[in-house]
Amino acid sequence: MSSASSYRKRVYTKFGDKGETSLLYGGRVSKNNPHTEAYGITDEAVSAMGLARALSQDQRVKDTLRELQRELFTIAAELATEPDKYELFKQHFKPVTPEMVTALEQTIDSLEEGVEMPKVFILPGGSPTSAAIDLARCIIRTGERRVVALKEAGMLTNDVIIQYLNRLGDLLFVLARYQDRDLPLERVTGERS
Repeated sequence: MSSASSYRKRVYTKFGDKGETSLLYGGRVSKNNPHTEAYGITDEAVSAMGLARALSQDQRVKDTLRELQRELFTIAAELATEPDKYELFKQHFKPVTPEMVTALEQTIDSLEEGVEMPKVFILPGGSPTSAAIDLARCIIRTGERRVVALKEAGMLTNDVIIQYLNRLGDLLFVLARYQDRDLPLERVTGERS
């Protein structure tokens, strides 16, 4: 073993073996803590978006997903920060802003120009990419519920996160339809359009 490899940090630390984890800027909490639940779900969504990005051949879809993944990493950091450490968070990261919500709305509007939106419930799975995007959308809806729980517990420092996640769910629905814009829709009733 070389001396360089002896300094390698191991993936496993064993610090979480008793069901606790660290929040950003310190503080040990249960892995079932509302902060952990909220940022953990956003991490799941980032991974589902990564799957969709890897599957897509459409550069616009890939670029949109990459940007959303980057934004969600910052949102996860914000959700992993206790209220008493929020000023410290703002020294290192940009919190979610109303302008970010507006940017999501503008992306939705732009994508809708390129695809006819379904007027009925459809079954996800028109393509592997859209199925992964729809999975990310469902994960974001779960994340939204977890963030609302964080707010109801008086532990959310930035209410704009709820707006962002709500709009993000809408954007992912539209993005999945945009990805499959040249494919027939499979309606819940079993018919195709």
